[in-house]
Formats: sequence, C-alpha cells, structure tokens
Amino acid sequence: MIYGYIRVSKDKQTVENQRFEIERFCSMNNIVIEQWIEETISGRQSPEKRLLGSLLAKVKTDDLIICSELSRLGRDLFMVMTILNYLTQNGVNIWTTKGNYRLDGTIQAKIIAFGLSLAAEIERELISERTKEALARKRAEGVILGRPQGRKSAMLKLIRRKTEIQALLDKNVSKNAIANMFKVDRKTVISFIKTSLNN
Repeated sequence: MIYGYIRVSKDKQTVENQRFEIERFCSMNNIVIEQWIEETISGRQSPEKRLLGSLLAKVKTDDLIICSELSRLGRDLFMVMTILNYLTQNGVNIWTTKGNYRLDGTIQAKIIAFGLSLAAEIERELISERTKEALARKRAEGVILGRPQGRKSAMLKLIRRKTEIQALLDKNVSKNAIANMFKVDRKTVISFIKTSLNN
C-alpha cells in the first residue's frame, strides 16, 4: 500500500502545495498514491492524537509512506527519530520529496535506521537525566514536589477558622459567600460543615 501523508499547522494553501509536490514526485517516479492522509494539526501533538497515529497502527511491511519532508512527521527531532525508527523496525518504507530521503530496506537505510535508533535512545537518556537534575535542583531550593494537596489543604484552612465560620453561619451568611471569603470550593465548605460543625 502506498500512502501520501500531508500535515500542516493551519494554512490550507500549504496542504495544496504539499499535495502538488508529492503528486509531481510520484509522476516522475511512476508511483500512484493509493490513500491520502491529510491533517491540520500542530506537529507538537503526539502521533496518537493525530491521524498519523492511525496510519502508524495500520501500515505493514513493505508499505510506503511519501511525505514532502521529515518535519511533517513531528515538530521536534526526538519525535521524528522515534517515528522513523518505528517504521524502519517494522519494514515500512518512507520517502520524502525534499532531500530525497529513502528509508526502504536497503543497506544504507538500515545504517540510517541504526543511527536513528541509537540517537533516539541517547535522547531518551538525556531527557531522563535533565528531568532528574531539575527535580534535584527544586528539592534543594525547598520546593515541595508532587501533586498539590488540593481539597485536603483547603479543609485544613477551614478547620483553623472553625469558630469564625460558625459565627458566619449563625448570621445566615451563604455557603457560597463563605467559600469565596476563604478562597475554597463551595463543596469543600459543605463537606466541612457536615464533618466538623454538625458533630
């Protein structure tokens, strides 16, 4: 199966330009596109959130994907390398009209695939190390890591003002007003009243 893949961020005219470029390339190489995949979405989005993800899930060994350039696959180098590595590992060919890249099972393509695999692995390790370093720095700066306390911390805030809240309720101040006053959710106020004031 031969696929033509086109992606743009927002400019419809660019879609037409890419399609024209791929069709001209195919005409010169006696190739017929059997299915087109066109999408307008940022390359920063993961393949799973794009039509590209569906394409990657269904391509088979010896299928061919033609796109105008490798940057159409993803916005950053790591994403592009990961996708190319996946395709080459599964025997899927990919050609570009610009630069005339051909990952198609030849010895040269296998060497490139090995390089992509190694580069992707190195990049994964670098990202992991950068993340660990950033977390260590934040801990050293006294930043509390992990998910915010949320409702639990809001509840503690209300418990400390129990007497004040009771006085407001005695004056018929609404639960919404109390929630706004203490900058917490109305549901937290209701829960606080049930668990701490009605006992």
